[in-house]
Amino acid sequence: MPGETMAGEKIRSRLHRWGSSLRAIRRRIALLWLDALVVVLAFYMALLMRFDGSPPAFYQRSLGRVLPLLLGVYLAFNAAFGLYLQLWRYAGARQVLPIALAGAGATLTVLGMDFVLRRPLPVTVVLMGGFFSMAGFTVLRYHRQLLAGLHALRLREEPLTASGRPRMRVLIVGAGEAGQLLAWRLQNQREGRDYQLIGFVDDDPHKHGLRVHGLPVLGDRHAIPALVARHRVDLIVLAIYNISEADFQAILRICEETPAAVRVLPNLLDFLRGGNGASLRPVSAEDLLRRRPVEIDGEACRAMLEGKTVLVTGAAGSIGSELCRQILLFQPRQLLMLDHNESGLYDLLNELAPAPDPFPAAGAEPPLRPIVADITHEARMRAVFAAYQPQIVFHAAAYKHVPLMEEHPEEAVRVNVMGTRLLIRLAERYGVERFVLISTDKAVNPCNVMGATKRIGELMVRMSPSGQGPGRDPGPRTRFTAVRFGNVLGSRGSVVPTFEAQIERGGPVTVTHPEMTRYFMSLTEAVRLTLQAAVFTQGGDIFLLDMGEPLRIDELARRLIRLRGLRPEVDIPIRYIGPRPGEKFHEELVGADERLEPTPHPRIFRVHGPLNLDPSAFWEGVEELIALAEASRREALTARLWALLRQWSSVPPG
Repeated sequence: MPGETMAGEKIRSRLHRWGSSLRAIRRRIALLWLDALVVVLAFYMALLMRFDGSPPAFYQRSLGRVLPLLLGVYLAFNAAFGLYLQLWRYAGARQVLPIALAGAGATLTVLGMDFVLRRPLPVTVVLMGGFFSMAGFTVLRYHRQLLAGLHALRLREEPLTASGRPRMRVLIVGAGEAGQLLAWRLQNQREGRDYQLIGFVDDDPHKHGLRVHGLPVLGDRHAIPALVARHRVDLIVLAIYNISEADFQAILRICEETPAAVRVLPNLLDFLRGGNGASLRPVSAEDLLRRRPVEIDGEACRAMLEGKTVLVTGAAGSIGSELCRQILLFQPRQLLMLDHNESGLYDLLNELAPAPDPFPAAGAEPPLRPIVADITHEARMRAVFAAYQPQIVFHAAAYKHVPLMEEHPEEAVRVNVMGTRLLIRLAERYGVERFVLISTDKAVNPCNVMGATKRIGELMVRMSPSGQGPGRDPGPRTRFTAVRFGNVLGSRGSVVPTFEAQIERGGPVTVTHPEMTRYFMSLTEAVRLTLQAAVFTQGGDIFLLDMGEPLRIDELARRLIRLRGLRPEVDIPIRYIGPRPGEKFHEELVGADERLEPTPHPRIFRVHGPLNLDPSAFWEGVEELIALAEASRREALTARLWALLRQWSSVPPG
């Protein structure tokens, strides 16, 4: 029963605390006895040294008489300075000061008592005994660190690991806090046994020539190529947390001139938690782009989402799952995670679900609701909207793979057009406040089926708020919007995970064409800006996210290879396979008939363009495409798709 379970937990917790307290008391008593032994040995050693190993019997008897007094003084000072309350396993250099102060105070006290008691011990014996006592107290408390240091010194000169493999020779970029923490960890923790530290480079000239944890600071960033060659460096680690984008990219470029692999220190919490595999990570495509951090109006997003029922379609996908993660931060009343991929949905639920409440309030609904459903199944989707009454909808479900959709245009139309039309109809019918369609740069002057279907999705968004959409029910108007952006790093089907997997397998890395370019942004950045754009919408909007400058795919592949310490075309072959069906050489963000208008956020733009469409004819065309897709009339479907797009666009599709 719940009451018995909680009582048992309390008893186990109390027993655990008692056990911990008893272990701490035993450790302190053991340290107290060891300190007493140190004092006894220190003063007997001092007496022997003072008289060249043959102390007079008088002083031996005197030391025996005053020994209890010595023990009382030294142990009392140690206790007064907190030496029995410190966790010495992780103590640093600062904790030596209380040991020194306690020892000095006790020695001065004993020296004063020695004069009062008419000098039972020579002054030199008291001073040497005090010094030896302080040294013994320090060794007792720092024995782990001392042993680790000796082990690190031995390993520093040892070129092989325990398994007989050569140890990786490491150069650390950055002698600040992050670099020092990394060096200490690799010198003192088990995970560092595979590394042989060479030294640091740092742009601060005041550090040059100094030593940090026994390692020299060998120069600035410009010395990296020469140092790698001179010391046969295998690995360069970038250990700088606060660094500008320009400086980071400049250092990366210098590192690429060397044959060494390059790794990056992750954020501090991940580094402290991580083991050998997690402490140092390879340079990622996100590092190569190094886009500016995104700031959004959190209060405005909270006002939009807090206490609301939010539906995310395609929740198991890359963008959909990140939408779920970030929406949860704004405390919706309920998050509906909808996808037809039940395995991905199950994994997402396990990642996001909090521990179950043992005493839920009567009638309380779980904050996370996974829904296994197909967005093209009308009866099922109507039941979802009727049961949960979502107030905000983020529509991320779509077929996105360009070559596959060229082979299966009926599926692209069924999901990207029919599914979106159904959701728009239900959003209007059930009074959804905001409906956000995730669009793509491939919708601009589309030359492939996937891009064409996403362009139709954008047009449906623009047409629906006019009151001519398929719902036509009275009531508050739903604010429809589309958010357009380019490739998302790390998303399913993205070229970056493909490259990384090919590099891990030893190649070849397959590139479509040396001159092909794409726009990229990070997943977190894309979703944060999408939430902000949803705040801005007034209905019938298309927003474009700032994608920065396009990047050559070939250059991206070569840099990913190079920064792993491998050589393109030598260690990892590159194979050019030619553009796949439906692929452009260069993606576009804005059509020739469109113009951009700034919004309150500098990285979000509103897209304006002509929309001279007859609503009835437009929706009839959409229904015609859906009918052809459901009938699997592939050739007729593709012909009608391009004909309608030419009819609906002032600039013909590519």
